[in-house]
Amino acid sequence: MSRLSRRRDSGLGDTLAGRVVGAHGRRFVVLSDDEVVRDCVVRGKRTELACGDRVTLHATGPHDGVIESILDRDTLFLRASPWRQKLNAANIDQVLVLAAAEPSTSDEFLTRAIVAALHAGIEPIVVLNKIDLDGTDTVRTMLAPLRDAGHRIVEVCAKRDPSPVRDVLLGHTTAIIGQSGMGKSTLLNALVPTANALTQEISTFLDTGRHTTTASRLYQVESGTAVIDCPGVQEFGLAHLQAEDIMSGFVETRPLVGQCRFNDCRHAAEPDCAVKGAVAAGAMNARRHALMLRLVAER
Repeated sequence: MSRLSRRRDSGLGDTLAGRVVGAHGRRFVVLSDDEVVRDCVVRGKRTELACGDRVTLHATGPHDGVIESILDRDTLFLRASPWRQKLNAANIDQVLVLAAAEPSTSDEFLTRAIVAALHAGIEPIVVLNKIDLDGTDTVRTMLAPLRDAGHRIVEVCAKRDPSPVRDVLLGHTTAIIGQSGMGKSTLLNALVPTANALTQEISTFLDTGRHTTTASRLYQVESGTAVIDCPGVQEFGLAHLQAEDIMSGFVETRPLVGQCRFNDCRHAAEPDCAVKGAVAAGAMNARRHALMLRLVAER
């Protein structure tokens, strides 16, 4: 009998440490002592939990528990609209942002996710999936400014050979995110053969039914390597960031800090702007500059 089972049977209600491996609404799946405490709820009204969070809990039965507290996070990857925040994943050190020829990839979506990751201290990596499809060269051209800015881009055909991404995952805790239809599920199933079975098991205990695709899941690939599957999204809000945070997320502008005439330069209409000078000289891509101005204008 495991330590967790003994605690449940004893009724002592000892505090346990665990990790959130499934999140859906106000219900969570927590892995503790190598067992799954299913259908956990949060004590009180606080539900700001993310997949990957480390928590303390009390087991209240063989298949349920109450989460008492969230332990300090190393990182938190989130997106936000002016009205609400969506916590994507906690305690990760890198995020894979998927792109593909079909459906059409938005370079603005990629840029938003990259900016959010950099602000959180997380390394963003763009994964160009479905490289067997016609139109991939067009996406490569779209991604070129990101590559020129120094961002890592990995190409893969998940259906044929997921090994280029598997190599990237080893030794890391990684979130995978992308617009709907980018092949995230295919890639995940290729990387984690048990993912479908685990998802079905978690969904059964949470009784989420048709809503299972809206839930985040953490999969332990091997010791020291974990993957968090984030639901596909179409928009990535940055309402939680200030204008300075957004500009810093365009890494090619960082060496130019302090070189503009005005300390509060927004790199738009101001004279003697070092960033605009870099664009004119070809040192910064004009499309990247335009995206930066658009995102800053939202603040």
